[in-house]
Amino acid sequence: MVSIDRGIGVGLGRRCTDLAQGYNPHSKRADFKSGADVLEILDDKEARVIGCLIEKSIVTPDQYPLTLNALTNACNQKSSRDPVMALTQGEVQHTIRTLEERHLVRTEENFKSRTEKYAQRFCNTRYSFLQLDSAELAIVCLMLLRGPQTPGELRSRSGRLHTFADNAEVVTALNGLIEREGDPLVVKLPRTPGRKDSEYMHLFGGPIDIDAHVAAAAASRPATPQRGGIGELTERVDRLEAELAELKEQLGIRSET
Repeated sequence: MVSIDRGIGVGLGRRCTDLAQGYNPHSKRADFKSGADVLEILDDKEARVIGCLIEKSIVTPDQYPLTLNALTNACNQKSSRDPVMALTQGEVQHTIRTLEERHLVRTEENFKSRTEKYAQRFCNTRYSFLQLDSAELAIVCLMLLRGPQTPGELRSRSGRLHTFADNAEVVTALNGLIEREGDPLVVKLPRTPGRKDSEYMHLFGGPIDIDAHVAAAAASRPATPQRGGIGELTERVDRLEAELAELKEQLGIRSET
């Protein structure tokens, strides 16, 4: 198999500049002495493409890099994606070209089969400014694919990306992404009604409108009357009682009267 990386010439020049400025690509965390540590801003399609490439590089490394067809299918998966998208191959390819121009994706060409395959250069590669450990990488990947999530959701969804011992370990990794040197990569959102824990969201889409997020979360939940501060507790009890009654019905257990 003969392949070529289109961006390798630019990448080599960029790498030489990085080394001259004090960037160590082999360290666990990038240490920048210039203004190069600037957060990459991605639109929704770019975030989906990058997220899918990161995910597949970990979960199915034998099938990575991805063909255009495989990448399009990954972007449009109905599971483990929020929102579910219906991108065409043309849209995915246009997004790839945009990311390639920004040196965030590389294209490998096989001259024999005349096929192209795509790999991410967004993070954790020789030419990436952004270097993450496996826990941080799993969190960033999940957020790129599914948006805001609580520590518990991140832990339960990390699956084959990374194994977290408990929610506290997730929070530790999240704090590392928030308190890292340079721009924070993640922000903790205010806890919304009906949520036990706060959600966290990546900042690769730009600054988050916190008020809009809270308003949208409130609008997505049915309004319930509040009575002296116990309205939410009453709602939870009612919901649990309804779920218990449904479970008893499924098991054929008669409710006591």
